[in-house]
Amino acid sequence: MKILVIGAGGREYSIGMALKKDDNVEKLYFAPGNGATDELGENLTISDFNELADFCEENSIDLTIVGPEAPLVDGIVDLFESRGLTIFGPTASAAQLEGSKIFMKNFLARHNVPTAKYIETNSIEEAYKFINSLEAPIVVKADGLCGGKGVIIAQSHDEAKKAAGDMLSGNSFGDAGTSIVVEEFLDGYELSVFAICDGEDYVVLPAAQDHKRLLNNDEGPNTGGMGAYAPTPLVNDDIYRKLEDKVINPTLKGMKEEGNPFKGVLFIGVMVVDGEPIILEYNVRFGDPECEELMPLLKSPASELFYKASTGNLKDIEIEFYDKYAVGVVMASRDYPYKSSEPAEIIIDDIVHDDVQENSHISFAGVSRGDDGKLYATGGRVLVCVGLGDSIAEAQSRAYMLVGQVHFAGKHCRTDIAYQAL
Repeated sequence: MKILVIGAGGREYSIGMALKKDDNVEKLYFAPGNGATDELGENLTISDFNELADFCEENSIDLTIVGPEAPLVDGIVDLFESRGLTIFGPTASAAQLEGSKIFMKNFLARHNVPTAKYIETNSIEEAYKFINSLEAPIVVKADGLCGGKGVIIAQSHDEAKKAAGDMLSGNSFGDAGTSIVVEEFLDGYELSVFAICDGEDYVVLPAAQDHKRLLNNDEGPNTGGMGAYAPTPLVNDDIYRKLEDKVINPTLKGMKEEGNPFKGVLFIGVMVVDGEPIILEYNVRFGDPECEELMPLLKSPASELFYKASTGNLKDIEIEFYDKYAVGVVMASRDYPYKSSEPAEIIIDDIVHDDVQENSHISFAGVSRGDDGKLYATGGRVLVCVGLGDSIAEAQSRAYMLVGQVHFAGKHCRTDIAYQAL
C-alpha cells in the first residue's frame, strides 16, 4: 500500500512509525510532515486539499490518514470522498463533534449520553446568571477550535465571569469564543478513550491518561499535554462496558440517524465520578501525546485497522495489542506554553543500554531539518520519549532514561508522568 499521512506533529510521526514496520506498506508520504518524518517517508510541501487529492490520484495512493482536527473540520474528507479516494477521518458535518463544543454538548443531551450540567450562550448576562448558580470551580469553554487550549477551569465565580467575558468579547480566542459553554466541574479522575469507528462498528483502544498541566503534581497552566501512559489501571471491565453501552453505541447510532455517520477516531474525554463515566468532550482525532503511546502497543498491522475503518469493514477485523505498558514524556522548548522559543540544535547521545535501545524510542514533533542536515527544536512540544515495559514502572524508567540522552538548549519536561498509576 501507498499511504499519505496529513499533519506535522508527534501524533503523525507515531502513526508513521507504526506504518513503517507494517509489511503491507510500500511507500509513506507526509503532508507536510516535520524535520524527522523524512526518515520514515517523503515529505510533501502541498497544503491545498485539491492539490493533495491530485497527488493521490497521480501516485495511486491507497489510503490517506488525517492526523489533526483542522483539516477534518474544513472538509478534507468530503473532498477526497467526492473524488473516490479512500481517506480515514470524519466528514465536516461529523467533525462538528470537535469543531463546535455547543454542537457536541447538545448532541450528548439529545442522545442521553451522560455529561456535565451546562448552558450554551453568547449572552454575558446568561453566562453570569448560570455561573452564579454553580459551585466553584466552574468550567468555561470556547465553542470553536482553539488548539486544545479553549477550556478554562475557573477557581472562583469572579474568575469564571472574567473568562466568559474575555471569550465572548473575542479577546481570548477570537471568533472561536464568541459563543461559549459554561458547565459544572466534575470531581473524579480523567481518562482518554479512543474508538476507531467505521460508521457502524468500532474497535476500542486501551484507555490512556494524559497529563495536561505544565508542572509536576498537575500544577501550572494547561498545555496540549506533557505526557501520557497506556493502558491505565484506573479502567476496569465495568467502565469499558458502561462506555460502550452508554457512550459509544448511542453516539454512533445518533450520528447515523442524524445523517452524519461517524468514521475515524472518536476521542472520548471521560471523567469517572463514583465509578460512572461522564463525558467531558469529544474530539475527532487521536490525542497528542496519547497517540504516541497507543501506536507502539498495536500488534496488528496499523494499515489494516485504518483501511478497514475507512471502507466500513471493521466487523471483519481482529485487532491485537501487546500485553505491555507505554509511558511517553514530552520534552518541550524553553518558553512553552507561553511563547515561541529560539531554534536549538538537538543532540542525542549514543544509547549504550540494550534495554533502552530495544524498549524505547523518540516520536519527533516540533522539529525542523537545518541546511546542515541536523535536527533543530523549533516547536513548543519538541518530541516525546516513549518507554515500553511489562509494568508501568518499567516503561516509565525506560522513558526517563531516554529523556536523559536527549539535549537541546532550554529543554524541560515533567518528571512524574504516570504518577497517578504508580
